[in-house]
Amino acid sequence: MPAALGEWTSWFNVDHPGGEGDFETLEAIQFYYPERVCSQPAAIQARTTEWELPEEVGEVVRFNPLEGFRCLNQEQPGGKSCSNYHVRFLCPPANKDPCFQSRHTPINHALPLLNPFFPDPMDWLGWLEWSAWSACSRTACGMSGIQTRHRTCLNTSVSALAQLPRCPGKAKERRNCSAGPCQACQLSCDLGIPKKDCSGCTCPNHTLLGTVRTANGKSLANAQISLMDQPATLLARSDHRGQFTIRGTCVGNGGNISAKLLRFVQGSAPIVANGSQTSLVEIVLHRSGESKQGWYHNGTLLDRKRYKYDSSLVLRELSQDQAGSYHCKASSDLGSIKSSIAHLRLIDPGVPTCMAQPEEYLIRLPDECFQEQTGSYFYNVGHCPNALCAGSLTDSLQCRDDVEHCCGTRRMEVREIHCIGYTLPIKVVAECGCAPCTQPKVLVRGRASAADNGEPLRFGEIYLGAKKIGFTSYKGTFTIEVPPDTQRLVVKFVDRMQKFVDAIKVFPFNQRGGAVYQDVKLLRKKAPIDLEATKTNIIPLGEVAEEDPIGEIVIPPGSFFRPNGQVYNGTVKASVTFLDPRDIATVSSASSDLNFINAEGDLFPLRTYGMFSMDFREEETHQSLETGRVEVRMNAELIKVPEHVQKMKLWSLNPVTGLWEEEDSFKPAKERRGKREERAFLIGNLEIRERRLFNLDVPENRRCFVKVRVYINEKFNPSEQLEGVVVTLINLEPRPGYPANPQAWGRFDSVVTGPNGACLPAFCDGQRADAYTAYVTATIGGEELEAVPSSPKLNPSAVGVSQPYLNKLGYQRSDHEDPALKKTAFKINLAKPNQNNIDETNGPVYAYRSLKECNEAPVTANHFRFYRVEEDKYEYNVVPFKESDLTTWTGDYLSWWPNPQEFRACYIKVKINGPQEYMVRSRNVGGSHPRTRGQLYGLRDSRSVRDLDVYNSSAACVEFKCSGMLFDQGLVDRTLVSIMPQGSCRRTAINSYLREYLGRHPPVVENNDTAAFTMLAPVDPLGHNYGIYTVTDQNPRLAKEIAIGRCFDGTSDGFSREMRSEKGIALTFTCHEKPVGHKSFFQRLLESPAQTLSEIRREMRGNEQLRGPSQMVAYPSGLRTMFATQTRRTPSSRRRVRVARIQQ
Repeated sequence: MPAALGEWTSWFNVDHPGGEGDFETLEAIQFYYPERVCSQPAAIQARTTEWELPEEVGEVVRFNPLEGFRCLNQEQPGGKSCSNYHVRFLCPPANKDPCFQSRHTPINHALPLLNPFFPDPMDWLGWLEWSAWSACSRTACGMSGIQTRHRTCLNTSVSALAQLPRCPGKAKERRNCSAGPCQACQLSCDLGIPKKDCSGCTCPNHTLLGTVRTANGKSLANAQISLMDQPATLLARSDHRGQFTIRGTCVGNGGNISAKLLRFVQGSAPIVANGSQTSLVEIVLHRSGESKQGWYHNGTLLDRKRYKYDSSLVLRELSQDQAGSYHCKASSDLGSIKSSIAHLRLIDPGVPTCMAQPEEYLIRLPDECFQEQTGSYFYNVGHCPNALCAGSLTDSLQCRDDVEHCCGTRRMEVREIHCIGYTLPIKVVAECGCAPCTQPKVLVRGRASAADNGEPLRFGEIYLGAKKIGFTSYKGTFTIEVPPDTQRLVVKFVDRMQKFVDAIKVFPFNQRGGAVYQDVKLLRKKAPIDLEATKTNIIPLGEVAEEDPIGEIVIPPGSFFRPNGQVYNGTVKASVTFLDPRDIATVSSASSDLNFINAEGDLFPLRTYGMFSMDFREEETHQSLETGRVEVRMNAELIKVPEHVQKMKLWSLNPVTGLWEEEDSFKPAKERRGKREERAFLIGNLEIRERRLFNLDVPENRRCFVKVRVYINEKFNPSEQLEGVVVTLINLEPRPGYPANPQAWGRFDSVVTGPNGACLPAFCDGQRADAYTAYVTATIGGEELEAVPSSPKLNPSAVGVSQPYLNKLGYQRSDHEDPALKKTAFKINLAKPNQNNIDETNGPVYAYRSLKECNEAPVTANHFRFYRVEEDKYEYNVVPFKESDLTTWTGDYLSWWPNPQEFRACYIKVKINGPQEYMVRSRNVGGSHPRTRGQLYGLRDSRSVRDLDVYNSSAACVEFKCSGMLFDQGLVDRTLVSIMPQGSCRRTAINSYLREYLGRHPPVVENNDTAAFTMLAPVDPLGHNYGIYTVTDQNPRLAKEIAIGRCFDGTSDGFSREMRSEKGIALTFTCHEKPVGHKSFFQRLLESPAQTLSEIRREMRGNEQLRGPSQMVAYPSGLRTMFATQTRRTPSSRRRVRVARIQQ
């Protein structure tokens, strides 16, 4: 094809044929590859990823160069789905003017693939450019080989032009090549020729194919392969199929190949010739030593003779002393492994597991509903304990019931509460009983984005263990349903665009059900550098400016190999990305949870000195390369903890288990860098056979647990704790005198809060209180919660820890020294408790062996606290429900949430024009369902939040009960919702889209009272254009958090904690307050009687026109003034958020 008429792009594949089909649109391709495709392509080609044309696979597709390609599943014959397609475009040359060509070129309407701006394709279709010459088929010196190149004929590559004549000439060329003459070598070889460096003999034409398996035929991966008489020289490793290939090794028939693998006895096998150039070998490995199995009860080994167990344990004639935890441990000479823990609970047949009398559960009533009998605003609605009931086992050896039964509500009673101006209905639990357990889904939701600039991971692949389960969305969001019985959730995120390092995360999740939100940060890959494969290359490891690198990678010459074992001697594109723990901002990008399995089979923590990822590719083909033994050097002078120098190891991360596996131990060495400078290094070695993350770590055994609880508000009511909050503890470097940089971090752990808080593992020290320090944070739904303040005066009762232990722990909130910093973290010394000091035996730090005591600690014991800084708001449900405990859900027609498997949160955005912040109430009653019409579901109060950028403007995000099916899934109820701001307010605007929608979905509720707004809530999930925000999730709190974030932002997919009162508004009210010094009515009447009477007449005429019946409960007049004059602290979650620079 003449270059002057344009050139074809590379092939693009930005979509997969899931959902409605495969869409390779020009707009999406230009978004991802703006530099690789022009704005107005002239032609388009489409083929499947198997290089088949659409007509060859019998599929209906649509395409044109200005829009791209699409294949719809619904248009395919026989009900089949679309194949996976990739496309490319023909772009005009830079100096061509398409408009100029269009004035001289007839348009060919018969070719749907072509842009009419270009001439007839018969004038220019032909050969594409020749490809680059392939690598020489022989790389040894003195040997001749072959190189090839090819080109493509466009006349046969486009289906619409299949009748054009074939291109003249050949499609493939070949030429001879040679690696050059060998240097003089006196080595004499019985087999093969001398190696290039004359260190031995090589047989370039010989290939050894081998397999490694167990005695029962199971393939063994990662076995180290070597010659029997040269065990120190590693030749290959077996792949996941147990296979390996060795090229160029001179081994005669009958020679022995050895295989070595952890937990197996080293084995060998003779080589069998299979022709002049191929040999075969099969190596069988046997488990090392005899495996011993033991069962443990509450950590104590059970007597084998008494219980007569092997791999299974059967318990007979059960008694209460046999309740507790059980696990199995298998041990051999090479290590141990433990099973997951099983819990056994025994129930006495004579003791009911579910008492009919409900337990006390207090809820707060509205401010106008003070109870004279009890002298409080709280009312006991009762609840049933969250306990399993005894079942009936169908098999005497079965370990669980077919259907689990739980203690739940059997009967409820309706009562009335007398409030100021109205009566409030409420349902209380009257009787408990056993019923099938509610089984909520367990989910992990979140967003994956770049750590440096927040760029979302668009359409990234998600793996659960080794299985791909889906993709992230365009905005990087994801939802993962946790499989049943999952103990450890390991998730890998892979960027198909290769911009980010693969992220492997171990997510905590709420086993009681619901969703947990995770904000995943990915490390951006370093820009590749060029390496010469035939030279020694040194790559530094370190990312902190003006600081020495932590270490370096030394790659000897000739260390790069293609996956087939062929040596690569060309230019290497090397991207080595290092996560430097001396920068505390990198902690969110770290992979895994820094744990490994020790020799006893226990999960054991690591303390990191840095992680790095290596990606080596060929310059021309960009194919991945492997390496032989490379050297990793670590600067020993940067390690200030003496015992760490001896314990330092090199680890690699297993992407399936999320656990770190030992690669090599570091050995001390010294190197002279000048006449007088001598540097101490720790040197380790590794091979890069697959894309893994590597780590410089030491095991650390000084461990403890820290107790943290999260509360709904800063009143710290024990019954108002939040579950499903992700609490993270970041272990920092010890103080000066231990390591060099106190800003560095060494480890992090995350735990999800349960009904009794969370216990976070940490490193601690019993000799010196400040030997280890840590930062602790808490988030829910992406929102950071606030820690208890430490200045201007430390309040032990608010922090939750008594003196003098609190002073020893050195508690400081992150804004302790700089009020401009965020208030969402606290720092403590991790002082191990002294068991001889009674002040330190009640938490919040517990010894590592005291995890049970930490988990079961009463709320009165010492603990650290977080809380939500909420706008003044109140929630009341006629049918009580504890949103942090999904098992408290009750199936009732008046339940606010009708489905325990799916929670739909609805919010309406109300703008207030006025000088203050105002309370806004929503009153929600049954609207169309015959069982609930006119009956109250609940009340919601929310204070408006001021817009910092708009004068005298605020807005409130007010929850209302969504319309939809009730719990019996029989009929839809359109909730009758009334929105009423307190104070002297009048409605001045209704969103036009919302008004139109309500008008098209009758019946329409009259709105004659300008002090309020009433509607039958929409069934459809509207959006920000209507001022309505709807989110559905398996966790009610997470659904509400996401909906509130969108409502604050005024968009349907954004998130903000700063109110934007001009965006996404449904209703507008204008509120007036009497200014100071305002003249009374009688003063105005005396001074200007005519003007005053005219104003009164205008106001009365307006009221007569707007007056109408009201069906809502307004605020009592006495409360209007009270609410309007209350002062409140502006919550930090709404302040302008600045990036916090955490200071020591």
